[in-house]
Amino acid sequence: MSRIYLSQDGYDNLKTELKNLKSFDRPRIINQIAEARDKGDLSENAEYDAAKEAQGLLEARIAKLENDVANARVLNHKDLDTSTVHLLTKATIKNIANDMEMTYAIVSEAEADLSAKKISVTSPIGRGLLGKAVGDIADIEVPNGIIHFKIIKITTL
Repeated sequence: MSRIYLSQDGYDNLKTELKNLKSFDRPRIINQIAEARDKGDLSENAEYDAAKEAQGLLEARIAKLENDVANARVLNHKDLDTSTVHLLTKATIKNIANDMEMTYAIVSEAEADLSAKKISVTSPIGRGLLGKAVGDIADIEVPNGIIHFKIIKITTL
């Protein structure tokens, strides 16, 4: 089992999602299965089949979240070194080709959310920025080719 490194917020979000799935979604699906079962012949009951499939997906998600929570290690981002880019740091980078600046938080896969400017440490950009210091150039291969980013600033989350 591999460790998952999270911020406190990421850990709290995982626990909240797990609690919601167990407390609300699981009983709802159990009720759907019971209602479908009451309708008679299960061999030709599409409602029953759909509810059972939803239950299987839900139980798989619960199992994954339970595993993630069990293997999670919360990092205190206030104690992290900001001399280089690493997990739970925020990097301001500049695209050398068009001078566009962006700031991304480098987080675990479980916390990644591009709309919130949180990129996974295992994404191409995340991997390319790891270990870089302010002033370094990161050559990152993306589907359209190689993009050159200059590291402008590194802070904690």
